Amino acid sequence: MIKIGITGGIGSGKSVIASLLNLYGIPVYVADTESKILTETSPAIKEKLTALFGDDLYTDKGLNKKLLASHIFTNPEYLQQVNAIIHPEVNNHFSAWTKAQTSPICAIESAILFESGFNKVVDKSLMVYAPQEIRIERAVSRDNTAREEIIRRIENQLPDETKRDWSDYVIYNDDKQALLPQVEKFLASL
Repeated sequence: MIKIGITGGIGSGKSVIASLLNLYGIPVYVADTESKILTETSPAIKEKLTALFGDDLYTDKGLNKKLLASHIFTNPEYLQQVNAIIHPEVNNHFSAWTKAQTSPICAIESAILFESGFNKVVDKSLMVYAPQEIRIERAVSRDNTAREEIIRRIENQLPDETKRDWSDYVIYNDDKQALLPQVEKFLASL
């Protein structure tokens, strides 16, 4: 089975490319969605996060996301520790998910493909690139978030130039080039 890692910055169009791959019969594991589910449901994650931040991190309603965010956004060391807890569990979950797939190709969509180490479990990395101004406009519109907040998020991500250099293939989602021919060319290269 060929495993593809899809990455790109906020607003680049990773989900659009994932949807197009789905149309070609390629199942896509969305790491962001699955990590949120696992953070709520995995006993291993819950135990380790509770040991790190205390029993009030989880309530009867689940994870206290605001409390977790207050810890990780004020202390970069906490963010690293949380990632060290969550990423291995997501990786294990993705590995089990891939074994259950019957398609000869599958993919993982992850904004932090390289930062999380997920690039080490895929055969090909595919970056979705869009100019920063387009990304900002898309994210502001989609997330109903202030422009400054989107810029702050972009500044906290691995730079596009680095992702582009580290990726095996780049699809340009710049509202100028058609996506389908690029996706088809990528799939043909596999």
